[in-house]
Amino acid sequence: DLGVGGKPTNETLGEVLEKYLHQITPKKKSSEVEKIKIKRLMREPVASVQFCRLTPQHIAKFRDDRLRSVSGTTALKDLSLLSHAITIAVREWGLPLAVNPVKQITKPKQNKPRDRRLEAGEEQQLMAACSESRNPYFKAFVVVAIETAMRRGEMLSLQRQHIDFEARTAFLPDTKNGYNRTIPLSNRAILQLMDIQPHISGRVFPISVTALRGQWRRMIAKTGLDDLHLHDLRHEATTRLFEKGFNIMEVSTITGHRDLQMLKRYIHIRAADLVLRLG
Repeated sequence: DLGVGGKPTNETLGEVLEKYLHQITPKKKSSEVEKIKIKRLMREPVASVQFCRLTPQHIAKFRDDRLRSVSGTTALKDLSLLSHAITIAVREWGLPLAVNPVKQITKPKQNKPRDRRLEAGEEQQLMAACSESRNPYFKAFVVVAIETAMRRGEMLSLQRQHIDFEARTAFLPDTKNGYNRTIPLSNRAILQLMDIQPHISGRVFPISVTALRGQWRRMIAKTGLDDLHLHDLRHEATTRLFEKGFNIMEVSTITGHRDLQMLKRYIHIRAADLVLRLG
């Protein structure tokens, strides 16, 4: 098996993923989350396959194995990450592979978008469970998520210096889609932010992704709200903005949605409420 300059290459897919982890992942905004994903991929059987011998059959088996334990959307994200690592290895590192095998297989279907709302009494349950958390930042994190519709990554990277308590705004200089934006803060959000101690790191919520997931799992176990995901809070917050009378352009300015099609599903949820206003 010959690589660049005719040199033999015996790299496994796992070794390629490890190189990607050190060279490519740190440049990404979601690097902390991606590190966890790549380390898990490196434990998969497909990671032991010699890179230059990868076939669509190897990737198809990986896809099918993943679909036994995760959703189609999650499997798609894994495949996308694998595909990019393979492309980088061939184009930039000179590893021999004629065709990217991920591009040759049938992709799993995406899940239907979740439309989980907080039901009557559930927010009170969440707040009670949050209040029992040993992490002094967790309750404020949940409240601010519900009040602002910020993404998890945006909140975890939010700097205290970017909060204007007088103007009641939070500035996000580097968001997922590459644009900065300023978010209005409700009275409730401001009170929560004023209530937490400034951290030496400068971050408003000095919590790692892993710790946050652990906190959320423990809280869900206490409340019994098994079907509630952390990301559902962004959905709840976005829907509440529409319920307060903001139009689609105003909401997209707050939430950071560049694709207005993504926001249209939030409008459909309001149809039942609009019936009451029609009379």
